[in-house]
Amino acid sequence: MMALLNASPVAWGQMLTILIMAVALGFDAFSLGIGIGMRGIRYRHILKISIVIGLFHIVMPLLGMYAGSYLGVLLGHVAVAAGGGLLILLGSHMVYSSVRGEDSAAFNHNTFWGMILFALSVSVDSFSVGVSLGIFATDIVMTVLLFGLLGGGMSILGLVLGRHVGSWIGEYGEALGGVILFLFGLKFLL
Repeated sequence: MMALLNASPVAWGQMLTILIMAVALGFDAFSLGIGIGMRGIRYRHILKISIVIGLFHIVMPLLGMYAGSYLGVLLGHVAVAAGGGLLILLGSHMVYSSVRGEDSAAFNHNTFWGMILFALSVSVDSFSVGVSLGIFATDIVMTVLLFGLLGGGMSILGLVLGRHVGSWIGEYGEALGGVILFLFGLKFLL
């Protein structure tokens, strides 16, 4: 804890950047969680789904980071531009999907494979972001833990909120997450 308080401004900036990216990635789980929650879901199942999503939000960016660090060694400075471009494409796709109104595919989220499919669908973005972050050599443990905690936590919020409110929040959440990733991609390119 003391080391965290004595961290340099660069370390604080990196932590804030990772936190914002984790929230942006969590918006997918949040927005799709609202849709599933509106169909009706038990609180015990909300917890199960959220734990699986949290685990996928740890594993997927971790795999992406290892792939990205390998690319970073191979490509050097070109990899930084590629990572920024990847974030821009990913963010643009998230905004496009939310504007276009693509819904999650119909599947039974109550089954084991349904939960895995749902968690995978909201965590694929985390792999791509992990590739970008692996190129930039960030703190891997902090990053994947924040991604996992916020991905799981935001899915709980989305699923519970979905039980109680309308579907209008879901579209805006995914679009906001896409805009944030797009802006970070621009930051890495400039």
